[in-house]
Amino acid sequence: MPDFFKGFGLFLAFVTGVAAMPVHAAGDLLVAPTRVVLDGSRGTEVVLNNIGSEPATYRISLEIKRMTAAGGLDEIAEADVSPAERTALDMIAFSPRRVTLPPNQPQVIRVGVRIPEGTPPGEYRAHMLFRAVPDALAAVSADETKPASSGVSIALVPIYGITIPVIVRVGDLGAKAVIGEAWVGDTPEGPAFNFGLTRTGNRSVYGDIAVTRPGVSEPLLIARGIAVYPEVGAREVSLRVPPELAAKLKGPVRIRYTEDREIGGGTIDEADRVVK
Repeated sequence: MPDFFKGFGLFLAFVTGVAAMPVHAAGDLLVAPTRVVLDGSRGTEVVLNNIGSEPATYRISLEIKRMTAAGGLDEIAEADVSPAERTALDMIAFSPRRVTLPPNQPQVIRVGVRIPEGTPPGEYRAHMLFRAVPDALAAVSADETKPASSGVSIALVPIYGITIPVIVRVGDLGAKAVIGEAWVGDTPEGPAFNFGLTRTGNRSVYGDIAVTRPGVSEPLLIARGIAVYPEVGAREVSLRVPPELAAKLKGPVRIRYTEDREIGGGTIDEADRVVK
């Protein structure tokens, strides 16, 4: 997200007939889908695509991230993972783990799950990280073209990456969410539309937000990919908006939270709020 990738991915906000949505792209890499849910019955595929003009190499791995009450995702060191998080790392399988892609060349990553017998019911989650491997030879060649000096020369090579959640559901799970109060506030990057989301149940909730004026069908704001993971009972959602839209969002609005369109788009919660 979204929403959600501390140091990885980008978030674009489109408004007034456009959507605020998480875009899973970094550098010249695109990844689809942006979220994987497995129940053990079958695996799935994730497609990488190098949209750059040069070949690129990517390393794929799993890591643990935990949601915060502010809606961010904190990376957790392997030594600090919980037993349930360790189970998620152990049961998710994928291949290949390293790929080199020519320009405009897609690559399929096969993702599956092995659920050990006796695994307690629940939702298990890890995040799949796609990280660019810098071209060391190119960095050295570029540095060699610089005039020699008596000082120390350091070449900085940016490393891009994207993470997507991989969720494994075991047993009969369910969850509900309730929309809380909403307000417009200021951030260092500009104004933002904010509201609370409270979750109950034994799995995550995930879906899209639409904000409309009473009696007007066209949404003022759409935000896709809003999640609340099981490690938090509530989170704050903050969506950056242009100043002109921030002014329009104040006053009476209706906020609707719906399931992802790929699983039907049913309403999770709907609330009328007066935004200050």
